[in-house]
Amino acid sequence: MLLSLISPVLQKPSSSLIIKSHLTTQSSSIHTQLSSSSPLLPSPSPPPKTLSLNPNNNNNNNSINNNPIVPDPSLNCALQCQHFDSCSGCTHEWNLHSPNILEDANAFFRNLGVSNFTFDSCRLWGWRCRAKLAVRGSSTKPLIGLYQEGTHNVVDIPSCQAHHPSINAAVELLKQGMSKLDVVPYDEDEVTGELRYVQMAVTMHNTSLPATERYRSGKVQVSLVWNSRNETSYGADKLNALATFLWRNGGPNSNVNLIHSVWVNFQTSTNNIIFGNRWRHLLGEIDFWERVGGIDISLAPSSFGQANTRAFDSLLQRLHKYVPYGASVADMYAGAGVIGLSLAVAKKCRSVKCIEINKESKLSFEKTVSRLPKHLDSNISWHHADTSIDPLSWLEGSDVVVVDPPRKGLDPTLVETLRNLFHYERKAKSPVRSVLNEKDEKRPWILRAKESSVEIEGKTIWEKSQSLPETLIYISCGWESFKEDCRSLLSSKGWHLEKAHGFNFFPGTNSIEILAVFKRKAGGGVKKKKTGKKKKKKSQSGVVHSEM
Repeated sequence: MLLSLISPVLQKPSSSLIIKSHLTTQSSSIHTQLSSSSPLLPSPSPPPKTLSLNPNNNNNNNSINNNPIVPDPSLNCALQCQHFDSCSGCTHEWNLHSPNILEDANAFFRNLGVSNFTFDSCRLWGWRCRAKLAVRGSSTKPLIGLYQEGTHNVVDIPSCQAHHPSINAAVELLKQGMSKLDVVPYDEDEVTGELRYVQMAVTMHNTSLPATERYRSGKVQVSLVWNSRNETSYGADKLNALATFLWRNGGPNSNVNLIHSVWVNFQTSTNNIIFGNRWRHLLGEIDFWERVGGIDISLAPSSFGQANTRAFDSLLQRLHKYVPYGASVADMYAGAGVIGLSLAVAKKCRSVKCIEINKESKLSFEKTVSRLPKHLDSNISWHHADTSIDPLSWLEGSDVVVVDPPRKGLDPTLVETLRNLFHYERKAKSPVRSVLNEKDEKRPWILRAKESSVEIEGKTIWEKSQSLPETLIYISCGWESFKEDCRSLLSSKGWHLEKAHGFNFFPGTNSIEILAVFKRKAGGGVKKKKTGKKKKKKSQSGVVHSEM
């Protein structure tokens, strides 16, 4: 759920399947029932009596394969959220399992020869485990939620159906603390107030509980965005009092045991940027752990984390199938290296290098590496670098490249490099290229990346390779940018689109997460037109003709 997601509001259909969801905070139980009094959409089979949000039942049996692209009609599920008409977070109230964009995706891949495109609808309610929420209103009646579409008016969303129930409970606790301690919400017009935003992140990592109970026992890392420069500024006493209130009433010694930790981010800028550069841990556990892709991952509050943890885990499990055992992997736009490190463990990769422009991800990477299996024999590295600058240097020596770019898609320089890998490969085999590789590295952006890198060497010493990737795995959260990048790659004649899968990362919105697998064609690549003088030949009569 984004702070300023702008999309048209859909009209309710005349007949629909009604879902009533009950989120019980105190008992942390979730169950969903169908209303028998409402007319059903025409379907060849009756709907089930219940749809469970139990972690053991991810409602994933409705994957869509081949044609037609019609999901199980028994899953025509409605959002049934009281905030839908005013909140900008969700744009689709009906058929959460099948966003409208799915038709476009199916047609796009079918036209490219991918007939076995699949779609995983994932969890439909209570899926969001990470939320950034604006705080406005007054201390006696704080509003915590999202901006109304096209405005900066905050809509209070205490019963959000997308939120993990622990987030809603933590928001209610925060409101109680604000009222009791007279914490004043931020006023954008007057540039006054104390609490600007709050980030809620849920961890379900609890090995003391059976896997079936971890979802409903999720704990919340609360990050308060405070309107001051640092912890010694005016209002620090009230900040500490609010943190103490949350910990005393929601920490491990309270009746609910809801709060994992409390952090603060200091921000005084008047622009729309949520976070400042200064973070401080106040109470609770410092390390925030989650288990995805078969590994324990550490995420700092300043690090990027997937909002839909379980859908991301499903994507990673699928991604593992397309990486050969013992491969060498380059993970571009790597963040804290979750994708690359999960591959290192699952596929016993001989090397994994993660490239990320956000330096804040380095610490999370190091902590995650500390929990990898001790017997892992892989050369692992993390580099603080911009993938748009000399991307070839990061691709060299890799069999597989994984890209997970932001919504805008791949950097143009990376697209161009991938389009021309065949030509780079030919140059790499030339004697001149070999001589250049033997020289000391002098490129400043490579040297800077090495200075701030993290490198863990495996036990086995592998011979250095100048090979270039044969497989490209593209993870996309921006459908339009993906289509553009995909067409560009395929037009080079150097790549073939082999597989594609869709994931419902944001139920209630018209969006789709894509996992696409490209394979490099042998001898492929953009062919340059030959230039030069036209040959001349003599006819039998002795007249010289130009050869056209």
